[in-house]
Amino acid sequence: MAATTTFSSSLSLSPKPNNPSTTKPLSLLPKPFLKPSPLSLSSSSPLLVHGVSQYFSSESSGEHSLPSFDYNEDGDEKPREECGVVGIFGDPEASRLCYLALHALQHRGQEGAGIVTVSNEKVLQTITGVGLVSEVFNESKLDQLPGEFAIGHVRYSTAGASMLKNVQPFVAGYRFGSIGVAHNGNLVNYKQLRAMLEENGSIFNTSSDTEVVLHLIAISKARPFFMRIIDACEKLQGAYSMVFVTEDKLVAVRDPHGFRPLVMGRRSNGAVVFASETCALDLIEATYEREVYPGEVLVVDKDGVKSQCLMPHNEPKQCIFEHIYFSLPNSIVFGRSVYESRHVFGEILATESPVDCDVVIAVPDSGVVAALGYAAKSGVAFQQGLIRSHYVGRTFIEPSQKIRDFGVKLKLSPVRGVLEGKRVVVVDDSIVRGTTSSKIVRLLREAGAKEVHMRIASPPIVASCYYGVDTPSSEELISNRMSVQEISDFIGSDSLAFLSFDTLKKHLGEDSKSFCYACFTGDYPVKPAEVKVKRGGGDFIDDGLVGSFDNIEAGWVR
Repeated sequence: MAATTTFSSSLSLSPKPNNPSTTKPLSLLPKPFLKPSPLSLSSSSPLLVHGVSQYFSSESSGEHSLPSFDYNEDGDEKPREECGVVGIFGDPEASRLCYLALHALQHRGQEGAGIVTVSNEKVLQTITGVGLVSEVFNESKLDQLPGEFAIGHVRYSTAGASMLKNVQPFVAGYRFGSIGVAHNGNLVNYKQLRAMLEENGSIFNTSSDTEVVLHLIAISKARPFFMRIIDACEKLQGAYSMVFVTEDKLVAVRDPHGFRPLVMGRRSNGAVVFASETCALDLIEATYEREVYPGEVLVVDKDGVKSQCLMPHNEPKQCIFEHIYFSLPNSIVFGRSVYESRHVFGEILATESPVDCDVVIAVPDSGVVAALGYAAKSGVAFQQGLIRSHYVGRTFIEPSQKIRDFGVKLKLSPVRGVLEGKRVVVVDDSIVRGTTSSKIVRLLREAGAKEVHMRIASPPIVASCYYGVDTPSSEELISNRMSVQEISDFIGSDSLAFLSFDTLKKHLGEDSKSFCYACFTGDYPVKPAEVKVKRGGGDFIDDGLVGSFDNIEAGWVR
């Protein structure tokens, strides 16, 4: 799928007229491509759009007349992490390094990507687009992003529909200058904050909760600048790991509970790097130094790195699903190796839920390491019984003769030589609604598997997440409605077992109190002010086989 890209100037958060000396619209396309911003302007509004936004798309011809099949990138029912963030300060190739780091974080979001840099003239310049990092950026676009510091973002939406205007980083101008922000997480009090700001005259241009942060910074009376960020963040509830950029500073912030990861590293030339995962540091040859602590604000400028306390530290509640599913196995997250965690989860499954079998396979890619652990502990060989296609786009032309389980078959192909006549253990990381698991079991049986035993390397998911993970409403979660045996019957497996919650906590030891288990228990560290409901337009999670691509978003009501 081709990317749709926007080159834009900044948003203005000041009710005063725009100052052309501090913000410059970019002119990066030939004049025939220029279009005025579709958003209206008002000199009395706290939030204005100024300058020119430039849009182009290679998909506007509408040549295809055959019916299309909308398919999400993961092609499964997994919970979805909404984004990854990057910040770089002090490197002459900041935009290129940011691009590479975002590529390393692509698994955290595939719907959109963006980079903001600060030019030598102290102007914030941004390119954002819909699509993968490689689709949004190329050599010529990176050439248009000069400067020694930058922030970047890859996106899968949890708050805000999947549209170009919601792609981050956001850049805004207010009375003291310009600011860019990239946010990983979800604010549980977003609706209340937005309503309060709108009552006071704010006009919002996106449906993203991140825009609230910019408004709160703009109206803050605190000084100096980093105190405005602290003042704004003290009003936020929920999960946020954010990076900000101004004309002369890079700022990293993590919420007091530390729900979402954020790490700091340094390149050999002294450049400071922030990223959601250490895998991004590895690619750009930055050495991992430490995590950004929960409740910490780190300010980087020409004088070095300064640490500030955001607010009194709460007990950390780090997302356990980072170790189960979201993060890459080669990352260090919350001070622990993701690979080692998943391997141990598989070993625990083999110890607590053994079964006679001939082969152990994984649902790729996230189930592979746990399957290796299961195989090692059980003494049964691990083999590739399912091959994943990494070249699946979002839309396919479906034949008129309907193919059963079309979406899963596009992504996963069974290997008959491994499965035929065998008793198979299939290791996966989680079950959400159960629909994809049932299709996988059916695929394996059609390929000749004699028995299919599902082993899940996480406890049952019984509650929705409100801290930056896109999960269905609780009533749609199969483990909230059925027993383990009932789920096994539903998906058609010969047996089913989940990782024991008590054993998981025992494995984590002294660190167990510092993790969030809300999706397993329904016990929320920060109480959500709203509840999720099923959208009428189609499934916004699950296997992506129902509803259009635009419908993949969380539903919220009072």
